[in-house]
Amino acid sequence: MAYSQTGPSSVLHLVERDVPEPGAGEVRVNVVVSGVNPTDWKARVGARPGRTTPFPEVVPNQDGSGVVDAVGSGVVGLEVGDRVWVYLAAHERATGTAQEYTVLPAERVVHLPDAASFELGASLGVPAMTAHRALTVAEGGPARLGPGALSGRTVLVAGGAGAVGHAAIQLARWSGARVITTVSSPEKATLATAAGAHHVVDYRADDATKAIRAIAPDGVDQVVEVSPARNAVLNASVLANHGTVAVYATDGGSEMTLDVRRHFSLNVRYQFLLLYTVGQEALATAAEDIGLAVVDGALTVGDAAGLPLSRFPLERTADAHDAVEAGTVGKVLIDVATDAPQP
Repeated sequence: MAYSQTGPSSVLHLVERDVPEPGAGEVRVNVVVSGVNPTDWKARVGARPGRTTPFPEVVPNQDGSGVVDAVGSGVVGLEVGDRVWVYLAAHERATGTAQEYTVLPAERVVHLPDAASFELGASLGVPAMTAHRALTVAEGGPARLGPGALSGRTVLVAGGAGAVGHAAIQLARWSGARVITTVSSPEKATLATAAGAHHVVDYRADDATKAIRAIAPDGVDQVVEVSPARNAVLNASVLANHGTVAVYATDGGSEMTLDVRRHFSLNVRYQFLLLYTVGQEALATAAEDIGLAVVDGALTVGDAAGLPLSRFPLERTADAHDAVEAGTVGKVLIDVATDAPQP
């Protein structure tokens, strides 16, 4: 699927192309599953419908999983036949994962353990790497995640039923943190509990500040924040001294008001993060830790894991984009190669 101008999902159309060859330092992946993120449909929409795209044709979707099909010169550590997951496939490139074969830099291709499904692999990328970054920017906190890395720390995940929130819950729990999450409904509370949150607060039904303070009287050490404007007052009321708020989205508005005196007194750190510009070192670190979490079985998807999957065939990529834009709970996936073997 590709588009040649920005606009609604109807600009997406099926295209037949020759199979591309990888260049030096590149890998060609036979895509099995493509993952859809909000940034995918937002990039397609652009600043205004009808504008030209950065490339004559753009294949959307940053995340995916599949099998290495060809390897360019100079690539080390990846071989034909390797099961992999990929990230930022379409970042500054025209070759996303909503296609049968995609070519991308070897540094964006990561081994997928044999026991892990392709659907899990396609669900990592943007959500898990964003969650990893959010959990590793706190003052006095770890730069790497793993068992014990967050022991003794309390993490508050805003929006625990979302894809990033789900990954943050699982990575924080894997790393030994006590995990609190906020949700907006009993149904989402069930999902966040299934993901592994120790405590779930329905902010529409409860006094969130009172509930969180009852759980963590000394305050929260780290906040993984999807809605900084909406939650600014809540965060200020529950943060511990030297607490950190890691902001990865602007749901609820792009401007916020902070009580400066309150944040001064608590030595609070606000850390904003955008995965596309954090740099390759941070991305590589995240990919390595995520790989270890997958091996440990700490990152899981599906109904039982608190992240329902909605699946579409490749020819319905437009519907998949619309589903994400409409706020579908869980993870939206596109089955590119339906006959690929699963573990």
